[in-house]
Amino acid sequence: MKLRLAAALVLAPLPALAQAPAGQIPPAQVTEIGDHFAKYREQNPTLGMVYVVIKDGKPALSAMVGTQTPGGAPVTLDTRFRIASMSKAFTALAILKLRDDGKLRLDDLAETHIPEMRGWTYPTSDSPRIRIRDLLAHVGGMVTDDPWGDRQQVLSEAQFSAMIAQGVPWSRTGGMAHEYSNYGYALLGRIITNASGEPYQAYVGRTILAPLGMTATTYDIAQVPRDTFALGYRWEDEKWVAEPELRDGAFGAMGGMITTANDYAKWIGFLLSAWPPRDGAETGPVKRATVREMVQGLNFVRTGPRRAAPEGDKCIVATAYGMGMRITSDCDLGTALEHGGGYPGYGSYVVLAPERGIAAFAFTNKTYTAPAVPVWQSLWSLAKGVAAEPRATPLNPLLAQMHDAARAAYAAGDVKPLDGKLAMNFLLDRDAAHWRTEFARIKGVVGDCPTAEPLQPTGNLSVNFRWNCTKGKLNGQILLAPTNPPTIQALRFAPRRN
Repeated sequence: MKLRLAAALVLAPLPALAQAPAGQIPPAQVTEIGDHFAKYREQNPTLGMVYVVIKDGKPALSAMVGTQTPGGAPVTLDTRFRIASMSKAFTALAILKLRDDGKLRLDDLAETHIPEMRGWTYPTSDSPRIRIRDLLAHVGGMVTDDPWGDRQQVLSEAQFSAMIAQGVPWSRTGGMAHEYSNYGYALLGRIITNASGEPYQAYVGRTILAPLGMTATTYDIAQVPRDTFALGYRWEDEKWVAEPELRDGAFGAMGGMITTANDYAKWIGFLLSAWPPRDGAETGPVKRATVREMVQGLNFVRTGPRRAAPEGDKCIVATAYGMGMRITSDCDLGTALEHGGGYPGYGSYVVLAPERGIAAFAFTNKTYTAPAVPVWQSLWSLAKGVAAEPRATPLNPLLAQMHDAARAAYAAGDVKPLDGKLAMNFLLDRDAAHWRTEFARIKGVVGDCPTAEPLQPTGNLSVNFRWNCTKGKLNGQILLAPTNPPTIQALRFAPRRN
């Protein structure tokens, strides 16, 4: 309590959201999102904070509160913050780009690209040697190294080489469990350097940051103008105490990036632009399919309730680590990409919901203060309204034709209208006579079904439907077979009486 009251004396009140283009987000949700962040900051005092909500690839809401230093200039959308482990997504995408360019393979042994690893002794004689893929997914067997890893930022390349050559103590045999490793992502930085022929900072800058116009983003603190830098602080002994300003070094691939809200919004807009899959020219620095590859949760799913969900929330989420992002299957948002950043003097968090085309992130300049709760809550608020509807799966016209034939078969009480549209298994699984019996049984429950609701495709070869019947509803599914042309392998019904 004493900390909260003392900190409140030096904190500015949270203002109304500064930018909210008309029509993008309803006013009630604008207020609700602002309340989420205000409550968070009341409970977790921070010196400065900026947050942004992205919709359709561009900022839809943003707010800045507090100062870059105690009593100093206010934070803005152009204030530089360290984003710590949110840097890992840039490292992962750089690895994937090198893979696309034929410079490496994800199943390459890491030691192929880092000679200093070749002398490592593994924990058991049957331990697998670490692949690039294992480093991306944190399954190499190295120990979780927060917060030790943050302090290795400043290592020179020579010091890092010597560290690698010494080997590591093992937490476990590789491939047995997910265990978050900053060291592992620092090794990915060295792989980028060796595979590309230039320092990983230069490679990321040239191939990703520059094409996206992220001109204010860097790994090198020496390049950041002092008047735009949010200095990092911790709250200690009833006052703000400056954290050391760690220079750029060999460990930066795990968490060394410095950026602005305006620049980071360009990155988030680019990631979201990879959805949905579509025809058309590639316009980003990395292929859309490659960006989507980052969301493949490759290992060791964990389940549990949603953090800070509303009272009575029954959603159980599943989370796995993809490549530079955690991947969560959320009941309201669908597939979500998330990651936090904790660092001496900084905390940050980002969540993307690509199936709805929305994202939110926040930066602070207080040690290990990652505002995950209000970021998640902001997207849940958007999902409740009409401003961020899930993107509809396109309807394959062939499915509409098959649906019409299925309706005709039901009306006739016979599969005859489906002639020429059935896969070879269909009548083996239930012959025509038994289908007539089944149609009669269902009609006895719900009656005739004169109208149908809009189709709900679940893929290019499957669709759910609902028919309005005289005595109830008839839900069903059509599933096509992988034949050319596609034919019906399954027709399923679930009648429901009024």
